[in-house]
Amino acid sequence: MRGVDVLTAQEDGAGQLDDAALLERAGALGRVLFTRDSDLLAEADLRLRRGQPLVGLIYAHQLQVTIGRCVRDLELIAKVGEPEDLMLRVHHLPLR
Repeated sequence: MRGVDVLTAQEDGAGQLDDAALLERAGALGRVLFTRDSDLLAEADLRLRRGQPLVGLIYAHQLQVTIGRCVRDLELIAKVGEPEDLMLRVHHLPLR
């Protein structure tokens, strides 16, 4: 509805993958992953410390950012940013 290409893990058939496999799947698809799961955030941080590839992760704490704010910030990132801006990094919402 907002003109942004989105694929959920459930739509991709990856909804039951563990965190490491989900990050691998996102990388194979060349897609940045958005999560509100702190365990997935920890897995992404571990990958970065090990020097492993990471297409990019955007994290929003469940109690600190509303879903509406996440949608607005993610739309802005998708429409203004470039994929390479997100690679090998973990970004946190809300945007400041």
